[in-house]
Amino acid sequence: MNIEHLNPPALHTNPAFSQGVLVRGDHDTLYVGGQNGTDASGQIVPGGLAAQSAQAIRNVLAVLEAAGADQTNVVHLTITLLSGESFQDGYSAVIPIWGMHPTAITGTQVSALARPDALVEIEAIAAIPRAQ
Repeated sequence: MNIEHLNPPALHTNPAFSQGVLVRGDHDTLYVGGQNGTDASGQIVPGGLAAQSAQAIRNVLAVLEAAGADQTNVVHLTITLLSGESFQDGYSAVIPIWGMHPTAITGTQVSALARPDALVEIEAIAAIPRAQ
């Protein structure tokens, strides 16, 4: 399997993300459902957006690990924030945990999330090489 990060010259580049990610070869695809900033008991962690974002990305990492993968296998993240929340505050809390992996990212803001006390939800798609 080959993961190629695409940043065409006609588009701006940023070391924190790629404009596209192309996956070639035999692999399994993992779709990580939307993760909120919840602890193992299902409770939202206290501390606002930064704390919830950090916990949500830890939850994504836990699902990746369960599949035998890590953030280097992620080809796309979708980050959804409650309207009025700051993407910069969320990213600042996530980068020390996630690292600088240049995956494709989509960020959106919505008026409500399915869980009323959640401020953020993060989804991931990962390409995982099949065991030989």
